[in-house]
Amino acid sequence: MERSVDISTGESVAFSYELAGLGSRFIAVALDFTIQISVALAVFLIFAWIAYGLPNAPPVKLTTATKVATAILEGIIVFAAFLLFFGYFIFFEWLFEGRTPGKRLTGLRVVRDGGFPLDFTSAVVRNVVRILEFGIGFYAISAVATVLSPMNRRLGDMAAGTLVVREGKLERSAVLPVYASEERRDDSLARDLSPAERELVRRYVERRETLKAGPRDALAKRIADGIRPRLAATFAHLSDDDLLVHVEEALR
Repeated sequence: MERSVDISTGESVAFSYELAGLGSRFIAVALDFTIQISVALAVFLIFAWIAYGLPNAPPVKLTTATKVATAILEGIIVFAAFLLFFGYFIFFEWLFEGRTPGKRLTGLRVVRDGGFPLDFTSAVVRNVVRILEFGIGFYAISAVATVLSPMNRRLGDMAAGTLVVREGKLERSAVLPVYASEERRDDSLARDLSPAERELVRRYVERRETLKAGPRDALAKRIADGIRPRLAATFAHLSDDDLLVHVEEALR
């Protein structure tokens, strides 16, 4: 089931996210699982090929040292499998803006409540809970939780405070009032800007990298159109985004 949610961001702008439904999330997990199985199979075939190339190796005597070595090797294999099947999600979601290869292919992304980018702690929490969900009926409990949750959250999302949303489905719905306590600075570039406008510019620049190009350009235009007439110069040669970055630097 596809649902949407409105979120008020730090820039005092309301955005509407289209939440990922159970079907699209299942496809993303299936794609990731296919990649994981392919990697595991490739590693197995490499080791099998190496073993096949050593048919004349002398038999190994079962001494205490070999038993310890075997136990260590088995532990390494188990740990490597854990990293492949669960660390995989943590690695990609943390370092690639909430997107595993499967999510990228299906146009999905994980974000924190409020539309904030996924951080390391949230990535760990949601995927540690994944172990429980995987062990209970191979994600059956996740499917039930996602369908029953008003925001399409599985248990890992509930624990980590995250949402899975559709890329390209982020739309600005409104600009909300901004309240700022920052006193007006005496600068020549933006001397006529109100404290609220200065705070809005600062917040935009802080969060601009987390927004997709379309919504970011629309938001930058809305803010820039409001402040250009009161700047010390027109800065016609600057794009809306470049202008806001330039103003923010001047306000530091």
